Amino acid sequence: MGTAKPRPWVAIPTFLIVQAVLACWWAAFYPGLFSRDSVLYLSHTVVGPWVSDHSVLYDALLSLSFTKTGDLGAVTFAQTTAMAAALTYLAQSLKALGAPRLPTTLVAMLMPLAPPVGAFSVTLWKDVPFTICVIAVAGVCARIAARRAVTVPTLVGLGLLFTALGLFRANGFLVVGVAVLVLLVIVTTMRVRLLLAGTFAAALPLVLTNLVFPQFGIMAPAKTYVYHTAFGDIAVAYRDRPELFTEQDKALMATVAPLTRWWDGGTCYTINPLIWRRDFSWPQADAHASELLDLWKRLLISEPRMIIDTRLCRGAIAWRPVQDEFAVGGTTYRFSRRPNADTYVGPNKVPDFPGRWVFSLRPQSWELNQVADPWLTGALAPQYDWVLWRGALWAYVSYLAVALGALALRNRYVLGVAAVVAGQQLTVLANISAQDFRYMASPIFVGVLLVPLLLGGAGRSVVASVRGLGRALRRKPPEPRPPLTQPGTPAPSAAEPAPDAPPAEEPTAHGPAGHGSAGHQPEPGDGAARAASLSDPVTPDPSPSGPGAPREPGTPSGPGAPSESGGPSESGGPGALGREGDRE
Repeated sequence: MGTAKPRPWVAIPTFLIVQAVLACWWAAFYPGLFSRDSVLYLSHTVVGPWVSDHSVLYDALLSLSFTKTGDLGAVTFAQTTAMAAALTYLAQSLKALGAPRLPTTLVAMLMPLAPPVGAFSVTLWKDVPFTICVIAVAGVCARIAARRAVTVPTLVGLGLLFTALGLFRANGFLVVGVAVLVLLVIVTTMRVRLLLAGTFAAALPLVLTNLVFPQFGIMAPAKTYVYHTAFGDIAVAYRDRPELFTEQDKALMATVAPLTRWWDGGTCYTINPLIWRRDFSWPQADAHASELLDLWKRLLISEPRMIIDTRLCRGAIAWRPVQDEFAVGGTTYRFSRRPNADTYVGPNKVPDFPGRWVFSLRPQSWELNQVADPWLTGALAPQYDWVLWRGALWAYVSYLAVALGALALRNRYVLGVAAVVAGQQLTVLANISAQDFRYMASPIFVGVLLVPLLLGGAGRSVVASVRGLGRALRRKPPEPRPPLTQPGTPAPSAAEPAPDAPPAEEPTAHGPAGHGSAGHQPEPGDGAARAASLSDPVTPDPSPSGPGAPREPGTPSGPGAPSESGGPSESGGPGALGREGDRE
């Protein structure tokens, strides 16, 4: 698993296959799945007043599609195309980084078959383009890791995508802030520019919402919408610790909703039973928002542990891989499956407008609907919730994958691929309203595409460990060299030359370079002595050699006699031993 050059032509079939599958989902659930929020996105832009409770950019896209085409299918089809492009881009970027090519391509092609990807891509939620941007951010970070540097094009890409995150979700600027801080720890170049780009991207949506949009008649978000999680904390505290509330506190709460509503809405997993009931007055909550916020601050100071526990409970979708089926609001919300707006929100629940019928299921292909609908319904079974719909599990998979990838590739920049995942997880953990799958959808998509990198990094680490163990086992301590002296023969002193060694002053028969002189044959034994001398220059061979030297009884002599090593000379003649010694 090593860094490799990307192959752009591979991206074309990958994109076309992903797009084709997502187009089938689009035709099966045309114009798209929707919820109460989906209806609100469009109703206030048609009836008025236009408010920025949700994404102004996404509301504008729905309004444009509705006014220009009379329907909303253009928006959902554009979402399928953008999702196909984002998944393909992330897959290509991971392969350029060093992820296994074939498994990464196969995972990208198979992902749109899964309902969390296919059905989600054709849902009329602002969370869909937000998730697409998160996937693209992970792809840009993978490109940075492949180059091991932040370049100007990647910096511009990050800046644009970070800005889009803030425009598609109100808490997008928090995701940007955390992601930028993580990247600043990892990268070593262009840190100041990265910080400036992140600051601009995080600040722009806030400036637009509070200063620019009101100039065009787009009202700022309702105070209840901004502080609704704090109101939920008050309800949980009132239910669990009613003694903390004074009579004045109760009177304040009663002006917004009956105290029984505050008690019933005091479930930590969701705020829906509190603010989305008829007896909870949004106008009164807006009017007394500052007083209610002061009450919340007092509880935060006096009982910080209780508020933190409430936030951890409500943010369980971000950190807990399994749902709580036995608690109110503890199960994961996935999709609304109603056929039209009236059956979901009911008549007169939201401002009515001409053309509201667009929020109704009208499949372009009933055959595809007959296949896709049971497939989606089966995936909603509780036993699949932990793996298909809970983003917390896949966030942890993402962190493990980039950690192993960084170790295997010896590239710290790989950690940056999961920076935006960490940003979304921490943001949802700190401030979210319910256990909705869509709030943590992007960690699912990024985590699944990181599985090949995870397996490749783990495999590389295992192979390296096995090889290291094998080398350690094959490495043996050096065996001591046996002495060259024969038993019973005293070794000569350091100052005493070997018996047959020539004087240092006199040239030997081999000459200065160790080659035999022309017309001169070395005497038998000279080569063997020199070979022994070269093999162990510290301990010269003291055994006598040469013609006339005494031999052990039974030792053969003559030109065909065996050498010191016990074998005959290579050519059988007396000069062979000398040549052998020269080669050594």
